[in-house]
Amino acid sequence: MQHSSHETIPNSRRDFLANTGKVALLMGMGMFGAGCEAVNQGLLGHGMIPIALDDLQAAGLPKTDMLVHSENPFNGEFAPHLLNDNVTPTERHFVRNNSTIPKRAIDKDLNGWKLVIDGEVHKDLALSMDDLQSFPQVTYEVILECAGNGRSLFEPKIDGTPWQLGAVACSKWTGVRLRDVLQSAGLKPSAIYTGNYGEDIPTDGSEPFSRGIPIDKAMDERTLIALKMNGETLPAAHGFPARLIVPGWIGSAMQKWLNRIWVRDQVHDSEKMSGYSYRIPAYQVEPGNRPPVEDMLIATSWRVKSLITQPKSHKKLRAGTPIRIRGHAWAGENEIDKVLVSTDFGIQWQETQLTSPSNKFAWSHWELELTFANKGYYEIWARAYDDAGNAQPFTQPWNPKGYLGNVIHRLPVFVDT
Repeated sequence: MQHSSHETIPNSRRDFLANTGKVALLMGMGMFGAGCEAVNQGLLGHGMIPIALDDLQAAGLPKTDMLVHSENPFNGEFAPHLLNDNVTPTERHFVRNNSTIPKRAIDKDLNGWKLVIDGEVHKDLALSMDDLQSFPQVTYEVILECAGNGRSLFEPKIDGTPWQLGAVACSKWTGVRLRDVLQSAGLKPSAIYTGNYGEDIPTDGSEPFSRGIPIDKAMDERTLIALKMNGETLPAAHGFPARLIVPGWIGSAMQKWLNRIWVRDQVHDSEKMSGYSYRIPAYQVEPGNRPPVEDMLIATSWRVKSLITQPKSHKKLRAGTPIRIRGHAWAGENEIDKVLVSTDFGIQWQETQLTSPSNKFAWSHWELELTFANKGYYEIWARAYDDAGNAQPFTQPWNPKGYLGNVIHRLPVFVDT
């Protein structure tokens, strides 16, 4: 999930759609470059050219109440109080794109689509949707979170999409196990990594975004080639016709509009996964400083984290009246052990009532009843702990791209008599 430069946020849906027409006009005039690699390769008309921005409306974007960070590529999130559901509905799931949405996805067009499995396998495959659906189908709730979620909380500030806390969701994903497909192709002993590709082609002629995962993670029973989201065919904005779901890991591992899995005998990298992109330092660095590139490690699983979903930020409460505090917690490859809440800036903590997740890679739910005795300004702090003894930090450790932000969630409220 490569982060693009920040663009002007439209003031309204009407302004947003009006602005998309201007960009579509520029595309028609060839203002994005006559030498665009995708055009030169003759892909126009084969369902592989990214759509003009005025087609975003057909993709259901922007979603109602969404905070839009950029229009092309489209990126948007939701405020935490809109993420209170145990299972995130599709209309409240954030959207993170590296390029514009492929026309195939907009049109729900399977004509000519195949999922290619090649490389370090005994038998190359080119699977149609019917072929994929012949494998056993499974459904899991899995958290999907952008690696840069929480970037706006880093100090000093970091360039890139200024995600707040809403680039996370936990929806139900239905599909086939990636391991079943790989076993059908027959992995060679030399297979150690996958290289995953999608149909989203950058409009600037740059190399498409691609990353991979280790074979061990690919063979996890909950790593899916997802075909449905919350019981419905994958929406265009979420990867139709197929996407990867890699539980516990950052969103960049979960390739959308999937059309190729290249099994490799080495770690897979791409232009947009190099340098500092989707990498974190091997050791803690001084805020604002970059370590040498060779000291950067590929970001994989998420760290322990929590989110307060009730009440709404800056809500006005009444002294002496009980209020129910609620939220979610998750911990990447680990499991949540407990969530504590403080209302006096971390001096005292109360343990919340924790509800176990539906599976290891879904989020836990927590709640607590609080009563504020006196009027004033308060902050509700939430701090999650995992089963490995890790806890959320009070101050966000810094890294050059603002990845894996997991500082405690601090929610301001006002209490009156």
